[in-house]
Amino acid sequence: MKGEQHAEQGLGPDPAAPPQPKEEEEALIEFHRSYRDLFQFFCNNTTIHGAIRLVCSQHNRMKTAFWAVLWLCAFGMMYWQFGQLFGEYFSYPVSLNINLNSDKLVFPAVTICTLNPYRYTQIKEELEELDRITEQTLYDLYKYNSSSTLGTHPRGRRDLREPWPHPLQRLWAPAPPPGARGVRSAASSVRDNNPQVNRKDWKVGFQLCNRNKSDCFYQTYSSGVDAVREWYRFHYINILSRLRDTSPSSEDMLDNFIFACRFNQASCNQANYSHFHHPIYGNCYTFNGKNNSNLWMSSMPGIKNGLSLTLRTEQNDFIPLLSTVTGARVMVHGQDEPAFMDDGGFNLRPGVETSISMRKEALDRLGGDYGDCTKNGSEVPVENLYLTKYTQQVCIHSCFQDSMIKECGCAYIFYPLPKNAEFCDYRKHNSWGYCYYKLQDAFSSDRLGCFTKCRKPCSVTSYQLSAGYSRWPSVTSQDWIFQMLSRQNNYTINNKRNGVAKLNIFFKELNYKTNSESPSVTMATLLSNLGSQWSLWFGSSVLSVVEMAELIFDLLVITFLMLLRRFRSRYWSPGRGGRGAQEVASTPASSLPSHFCPHSTSPPGPATSLALMAPPPAYATLGPCPSPSNLVEASSSAYTLGEP
Repeated sequence: MKGEQHAEQGLGPDPAAPPQPKEEEEALIEFHRSYRDLFQFFCNNTTIHGAIRLVCSQHNRMKTAFWAVLWLCAFGMMYWQFGQLFGEYFSYPVSLNINLNSDKLVFPAVTICTLNPYRYTQIKEELEELDRITEQTLYDLYKYNSSSTLGTHPRGRRDLREPWPHPLQRLWAPAPPPGARGVRSAASSVRDNNPQVNRKDWKVGFQLCNRNKSDCFYQTYSSGVDAVREWYRFHYINILSRLRDTSPSSEDMLDNFIFACRFNQASCNQANYSHFHHPIYGNCYTFNGKNNSNLWMSSMPGIKNGLSLTLRTEQNDFIPLLSTVTGARVMVHGQDEPAFMDDGGFNLRPGVETSISMRKEALDRLGGDYGDCTKNGSEVPVENLYLTKYTQQVCIHSCFQDSMIKECGCAYIFYPLPKNAEFCDYRKHNSWGYCYYKLQDAFSSDRLGCFTKCRKPCSVTSYQLSAGYSRWPSVTSQDWIFQMLSRQNNYTINNKRNGVAKLNIFFKELNYKTNSESPSVTMATLLSNLGSQWSLWFGSSVLSVVEMAELIFDLLVITFLMLLRRFRSRYWSPGRGGRGAQEVASTPASSLPSHFCPHSTSPPGPATSLALMAPPPAYATLGPCPSPSNLVEASSSAYTLGEP
């Protein structure tokens, strides 16, 4: 017992008792040690429906798989619906709202033109040469003597001062296929003043060439009337470009064109209208335009509360080959918009009372991402030549004029003249006609890009017109009406019924319609739809979304920490890893360097074998080797303990 006690004392002091586990203090930021712990914690504590079933049924793999698939399918369907909702939102759909309003209305601007640019006696000298060429051309093509119409004396082409450019010619058309031409009846062989030709065999036109005559084409027409009018108009434009300073006809005095004017049962005055001259439609007068100091207001609908005009429509001194329509040209438009008589006007018939009822409509479009419209045209890459409110027609005409100046070197006389430019005249620009008709074809097919550049305005006000006609004056009242008009205006009406016309323009009703666009899907609507889908598939709230965000954040952090730990163990301290310990433990003692243990070697005993089988300490903690006596004492003590 003593020996055993002595032996036990030789072993040294008793080893200390293992420390009791202490409660770990909670850190400020903690992360789960594995993905399994993270998902188990999430499923046990989340408010998302169905997630708890993944943990509760973990002992039943079939149920776990079923709920996992069901949960993932619901998750996928929800986010597919999210994609649909976001796609709808970013397509920027709009809804059209129609409102019916009733209030006093501002009466629109009304422009009326005489349909005759100049009195023929005033400009006859400048048109004399053109009229003689036209007279000779009509005789050559149709055997028609127009000397009574034009008041000129026929003379041959040799008597002309100089050869006229771009003569009007007859062009033979390709022969029709056999059987397409019908047999002419016997009645058609009766002699008359018309030439005996088949009109389907030829067309009428004039040739246009570029500057060096390398490319030419014929501007042709199937109708001789259209061909003569267009050809005459083409040469008239060239003459007019040299007569810009010629004063217009005497109809610029309002009383010579408008016999009577009343608005809302009150007489008009010169302060209610403005005047401008159109190259084709002549003298034009705009009532209630932007220059009017006091705009007309309509507080009652009906014909008596609108604009009533009595117009002179005689054409005794009209240009015969240019002004082929009798009556007047009328257009209704906004105060700050120019009057495009070609685009939106209509003609009045002489001897008829024309009543135009109006109804106002307003359209407000959404700009930006919801539609391709502009508020004031500032972002449109086209200069506004009209110096008025931006409209699409203003932009389109300005774009064409800009292209005309760039391509042809001159400006078209029907549009405003920009700075440092001049109107086209073939005496200065001999190929402008060729360039113009080519450019017109490119413009119609939008190869110029004007319709693409010119965006629609976001706010548009239009007037829906309805017309009614009646004979005026009546047979029983025409004598005294014409007599009164002649005495009042000091003018003798030769052709009574064709010399006057009456126009009434009024609001049909004061109710006006407003069409406005609004976003179909707003941000509030999008969030509401997203919340509905989230509640439908998971029955949770916004806080559940935060839980999902927290889960994703924890996944990213755990992944980052695991990668960082693996990177440090591989590259920063390879000697401290498990791989280095295994290599040192498997190294035999004989292969170690001699300076570690410079003592004589002896057969290893049990203690030595146990020492070699234990994992070595770190190299930095190795001390000096023990002396041989210490090794012998340790060996004898080990054998003593090992005895029975």
